[in-house]
Amino acid sequence: MTQPATRRTLLATGAATLAVCCVGCGGDDSAGSTAEATPGSTGGENGSAPAAQALARTADIPEGGGKIFADQKIVVTQPVKGEYKAFSAVCTHQGCALNQVVDGMMDCPCHGSKFRITDGSVAQGPATQPLAARPIQVRGNSITLG
Repeated sequence: MTQPATRRTLLATGAATLAVCCVGCGGDDSAGSTAEATPGSTGGENGSAPAAQALARTADIPEGGGKIFADQKIVVTQPVKGEYKAFSAVCTHQGCALNQVVDGMMDCPCHGSKFRITDGSVAQGPATQPLAARPIQVRGNSITLG
């Protein structure tokens, strides 16, 4: 004859299930993982900061314009010669992906919002919030995330 589950039994079962899920999803990186962060990898497992990821060469970013990196959801701009900035490529209005950088503006195709390449601020709505700045590093001719 089986007995009804008690609160203690349910909690123990839930905790065990959670532990198995965490280990199976890479929650404990010290248990036999041989993966190492390499240049260009995203790293970031186990709550650590992601390794720098190469995006482009400085020559790839036009002066007075920019380039959208859809996979990384980032747009890198060069407002003036030698000055590089990066922003989220996700519109702050309704989350659409920006689709082009033209005439000093980053454009959203969904509802017509435009953002300035200099600081990500809104030039034309309906968006009311600027694009979030993203960290990049420029070393020599290479632009990397982070």
